[in-house]
Amino acid sequence: MESQKQTLIPRTKIDSEGKIHYSESFQAWNTLKIKKELFTEFPQLKEKRSKFSYKLTYCRNPDEFEKEIKDIVKKKNKATPLLLWIFKEE
Repeated sequence: MESQKQTLIPRTKIDSEGKIHYSESFQAWNTLKIKKELFTEFPQLKEKRSKFSYKLTYCRNPDEFEKEIKDIVKKKNKATPLLLWIFKEE
């Protein structure tokens, strides 16, 4: 049986920056540090017994990204995607 997913929708625009950390126990870059702004907007993320998932789409170029956005608008989804940029720190 497939689990149902409910998209978390913010009330306001969120602009935040964070870090990606290496996890020694998993020996992988799998830890995203989420800033207080997201927890303030989505208090349900603090529920330790709740389960959350995500869908990640990373388009290879601006044209693919534009096509993806047009599909989202055409389908009239209730939620908009979260934009995530990944930077290599100097």
